[in-house]
Amino acid sequence: MKVLLIEDDTALQATLQRTLERRGMRVTVCSDGLRALDRWQASLPDVVLLDLSLPGQDGLMVLSQARAQGLTTPVLIVTARGTIGDRIVGLNTGADDYLPKPFDLDELEARMRALARRAAGSLGTGPAGSGSAVTMEFMGLSCDADSGAAYHHGQPLEMPPRELALLRALLQRPGHAVAKERLFSAVFPGERDVQPEAIEVVAYRLRKRLAGTQVQLVTLRGLGYLLRANA
Repeated sequence: MKVLLIEDDTALQATLQRTLERRGMRVTVCSDGLRALDRWQASLPDVVLLDLSLPGQDGLMVLSQARAQGLTTPVLIVTARGTIGDRIVGLNTGADDYLPKPFDLDELEARMRALARRAAGSLGTGPAGSGSAVTMEFMGLSCDADSGAAYHHGQPLEMPPRELALLRALLQRPGHAVAKERLFSAVFPGERDVQPEAIEVVAYRLRKRLAGTQVQLVTLRGLGYLLRANA
């Protein structure tokens, strides 16, 4: 699990980073509210641990901006500001959970893993036995998992099957990079004669097709592609 720790207390930051890495997690740290959003977009974490009292910019502002840009990463607020009012504001701003300081490290880990499982589960099908599939949606762009049809604010989007397959794969994790190898398998399943670079052509065409929406397809060198809200 990749974790972004946004915390300005250097002692607590070091303790949390060391503890979480010992428990098998990859931890990226940031101590400045003004740099937090850039670090969030660059590290593409599975879970964000967010303090509210940050230098440069308050943690709630960081969270609000992240959600406005379409970043859907689960956020666990860890802060000394633990009043009921602070919790309500944090959850209404887009946080997924709230843990006041001081906290137990085992409880912190349990909450983080629960958020990661919940996020991963939301990409699959509905409850067992329901027979229904989830409609993937991001910034007005959606794809019905049953029919495979794509829509923009409810209006059908006509596109070739390979572009549609790429869009479906990216809509499963908006705001997160998806590796080219995984996307290639989704777009060209079982086609051994197709060169790996062919995914770049499909991505180029899909990027042009999304030009009239609120979503852009972004290339991250060495990581793959992601869907991000237009600024």
